[in-house]
Amino acid sequence: MARRAIVGTGIGNALEWYDWNVYATFSTFIAAQLFSKADPTSALLSTLAIFAVGFIARPFGGYLFGWLADRIGRKHSLMVAVICASVGSLLIAICPTYDQVGVWASAILLLARLVQGLAHGGELPSAQTYIAEAAPPARRGLWASSIYASGTVGLLFGMFLGLGLNIVLSDEAMSAWGWRIPFLLGAIFGLFAMWIRTRMEESEVFENEKETEGLPTRSILAGVWHHRRQALQVIGMTAGLTVTYYVWSVAMTPYAVKTLGFSTQQAFWASIIGNTALIASLPFWGMLSDRIGRKPLLLFAMIGSAVMYIPMLNLVQDQTWQLALAISVMCVILSADLAIAPAVYAEMFPTASRASAFGIPYAVCIALFGGTAPYVQAWMGTAFGPRAFPMYAIALGVVSALTMLTLPETKGRDLSD
Repeated sequence: MARRAIVGTGIGNALEWYDWNVYATFSTFIAAQLFSKADPTSALLSTLAIFAVGFIARPFGGYLFGWLADRIGRKHSLMVAVICASVGSLLIAICPTYDQVGVWASAILLLARLVQGLAHGGELPSAQTYIAEAAPPARRGLWASSIYASGTVGLLFGMFLGLGLNIVLSDEAMSAWGWRIPFLLGAIFGLFAMWIRTRMEESEVFENEKETEGLPTRSILAGVWHHRRQALQVIGMTAGLTVTYYVWSVAMTPYAVKTLGFSTQQAFWASIIGNTALIASLPFWGMLSDRIGRKPLLLFAMIGSAVMYIPMLNLVQDQTWQLALAISVMCVILSADLAIAPAVYAEMFPTASRASAFGIPYAVCIALFGGTAPYVQAWMGTAFGPRAFPMYAIALGVVSALTMLTLPETKGRDLSD
């Protein structure tokens, strides 16, 4: 049961991160095949589909799948989420080109991204809730670390797949049909993840709550409002994390190529090293939190990343080892938060509204801060210079640290209480 819980949540979580990465990697091929710059309607749909819909849909996904998780069950919410992610990937893989069906190609892509955005908005909160409830209280931090470990594995797999396809296939083949391969694989992976999740047991904490207290009767939004203090804490403690993580784990690669003069291969391998260091450090932080508590590690991650942000930027000059070391240091520091965040979120809310009361504000925060990070970074760089965005990220990190000071220590809390 333990193995099924970890594998079942992990494989779907990896699929979500994989979907997100391959869409960003192959977006130029998608735009060339499914949109027309001469068509204003298609251009609008292109903007919405590529840059916005996935994040706009996340809060709605948090609401929908939070409702499913709290009313029907965590397992069922996870199953529906991975089905939606798989359907979205399949729609992109088989989508006709703009030359074949005109603006309908853009509309199909928009629909696919909407479905994926809903699934992604619900997948992570449901998975975090399930794994926290399934874990033994004394090892909940360690079990929680599997969430970001599996997600990063999915991210790395997408990166390697993109690199491999670009090496094996010609530019003509990639443009014509090669870009469809990752999405077809995503659909197949989704079916496999669905099969794994059918073999999972429902959360015992949820089942006990349903038998003793019955299903909650008030609306989902009423539940969020009732726990509004905790909901605001979720937003506050996540804002700095999501922006800083985006910069160092994701955006540093294109930044190093475009701004610092690194080759694509150098930046790619530096990112691989950094994310591998992230995966390796997650279990350590999870186990440590089960011994000394959650708050010390949360504060270490946010304060440490704020203090080291500028020094690590200054370290990167023109050597690959410098870039790899900077990414690795920041990822290892941030992993002290990433490893235990799923446990902390679950320990903040009661069982009856745990998935929705956490999932909705979490999805809103990711949309507001994570989704806008690339645009804010570009705008601040143009308007105020290259140091403006780092100061913005550091300020959000301080806000997150101050929010964490308001949290009670929750290590070992009985989630049935």
